[in-house]
Amino acid sequence: MPPLARLLHLADSALPTGSFAYSYGLESSLTFGLLRSETEFRAYLYSFLQQAVGFELPFVTSAATVPAADLGTLLLEYDAQLLTPALHRASLAQGKSWLKLLATFYPEAGLAELGDELAGCQLPAHFVPLFGLSLARTGFALADSQLTYLHLTLRDQLSAAIRLGLLGPMAGHRLQHDFYGVFENLLSAADIRPYTEATRCTLLIDVAQILHDDIYSRLFQN
Repeated sequence: MPPLARLLHLADSALPTGSFAYSYGLESSLTFGLLRSETEFRAYLYSFLQQAVGFELPFVTSAATVPAADLGTLLLEYDAQLLTPALHRASLAQGKSWLKLLATFYPEAGLAELGDELAGCQLPAHFVPLFGLSLARTGFALADSQLTYLHLTLRDQLSAAIRLGLLGPMAGHRLQHDFYGVFENLLSAADIRPYTEATRCTLLIDVAQILHDDIYSRLFQN
């Protein structure tokens, strides 16, 4: 099967990795009035993607190329920068599910053994670094991994916005189509920046994420 088809499978929203279960601060942003319109959501979404490029993508990139001896340091650095309890829990849960799934799809990549090793060393198996590491081990190109991560970030935010009633399905997918046009510029800024240069740039999104545990969730209501 061509690599593109396999990558599309891994990006399928039906893949049970738990990405649908958490809005990464969007729900609390709506609840507390930080977002009130589609125009404000568009600006929020661009800021969210900028943060993904500035903070998460350097870890995706570095994890794909880091020597095995330095992996623990990278994972602990990412763990130390996740200060929001809900986000920290979601990241670990999603990382565990992602590694388990890919270990069944690509047993030759040694991902099951990697999971056992991380657990034995009590290292945090967070989704973002494991995403880059696992795709590299299964033979996907780094540029494709970066693009796929950004696609997942965009899709999950728009899916949450539709489920929360901020956007209708057609408006949400039109917005997703429009944002693919800015991916090239965002990714050119990411380049091959190492995780030691990762930065967080969206204070209000971080605050909204902190407040997530204090809201009555509507994500699973019709």
